[in-house]
Amino acid sequence: MVTIREEKLSDAVAREALLDEAYGSDRFTKTSARLREGRLPAAGLSLVAVDHGRLVGTVRLWHVTAGPRRAALLLGPLAVHPQHRNRGIGATLMRRGIARARLAGHHAILLVGDGAYYGRFGFTAASTGELWMPGRFQRGRLLALELRSGALAEARGLIAATGQFEPKPDLNRLIAGVGGGAQSAPVQRAA
Repeated sequence: MVTIREEKLSDAVAREALLDEAYGSDRFTKTSARLREGRLPAAGLSLVAVDHGRLVGTVRLWHVTAGPRRAALLLGPLAVHPQHRNRGIGATLMRRGIARARLAGHHAILLVGDGAYYGRFGFTAASTGELWMPGRFQRGRLLALELRSGALAEARGLIAATGQFEPKPDLNRLIAGVGGGAQSAPVQRAA
């Protein structure tokens, strides 16, 4: 039985393994990945699919601007484990993510993806012609879904990350062996 739930911190390793399986190391070179790098996903908009305790699907949404001063979300990556594809898991993750974004009061969602797949959820390139990504991307794959009518009317400009930065560990505490567990044992030197 597959359940969809909000992502937990403890899902991180399984999520990264799933993304490696689904996309390989090329996923880190994509422009969308650059927008997400070092940022936290939008609160409440990271979902996972779990089957008998195993993480088999994931989707996240991120805060961006669709040109100057026009808040939006960036969806991605959406991934389903190859052994669990064609069971509706990706579609369920999409529908739940979109519904949560709408309930949270967001106005638009952007993504870079296959129009044939994402079109069934209402995504089109109709309102993205004057937007661009900070790097290489395929124009016809830049899609949008307006959660509020007219949200992207006259949207023009660079899509830029706006979400909160991931907290960084305190390097001094790490070197000192403080925080997150037992302190480091002192280094013993040979006489």
